[in-house]
Amino acid sequence: MTQRTDLLAAFDTLLQPERFRDFGPNGLQVEGCATVQKIVSGVTASRALIEAAIAANAGAIFVHHGLFWRGQDGRVTGWMKQRLALLLAHDINLFAYHLPLDAHPELGNNAQLGLQLGLIVQSRFGEQDLGCLGERIDGTAFDGAQLLADHVAFVLNRPVSLVNNAQKAIKKIAWCSGGAQTYFEAAIAAGADAFITGELSEPQAHIARECGVAYIACGHHASERYGAPAAAAHVAAQFGLAHEFIDIDNPA
Repeated sequence: MTQRTDLLAAFDTLLQPERFRDFGPNGLQVEGCATVQKIVSGVTASRALIEAAIAANAGAIFVHHGLFWRGQDGRVTGWMKQRLALLLAHDINLFAYHLPLDAHPELGNNAQLGLQLGLIVQSRFGEQDLGCLGERIDGTAFDGAQLLADHVAFVLNRPVSLVNNAQKAIKKIAWCSGGAQTYFEAAIAAGADAFITGELSEPQAHIARECGVAYIACGHHASERYGAPAAAAHVAAQFGLAHEFIDIDNPA
């Protein structure tokens, strides 16, 4: 059993949220019980995840996408009321870390996505250095963009979208989890042969074709399934707490 304040200090020390300009508050978003025995981690603080955490007897939930975002309607109605009511009624703490969780060099979404795909980070690029540039751990190239796309689809167990099926060898690979479409041009400038992210927007399809760099969209949720359980498990182990990752499927 661990104090909520000690958990918050451990997460803050690990993820250093003060380093980032973010879209919402990082850290403890909803205060629950003073002591915690079990942490449930997930991608998004959805009602389904909260309900699953209640069923798992968790005292804390740790997520990448929290409840509060800059510019949103501040009224507690509808889905927001439902989620908050469940958290408060069951005295569950909600911890959320957005960009700090993307960026952690070992446990973050980008580092963990690279690990899943068998890629090694050689440098960083883009705003706040969130993008990763590297290559396969064994140093070999993919023989064309379709083989890389097939590899990503197999590892993440979901279909992906590929723009610019380049037949050239794909050696330098850039990636940034989630909705990082706007990092594409920085990835091209960094020398990438291909770019992997969660989402595809209209402008990037044209840029991929015109610049000869493959663009692979593998799903926002699918690309961010790995940071939250890695970070939560790390902190849970520090305190000897139980931890469970609950993946609420999302086609986005």
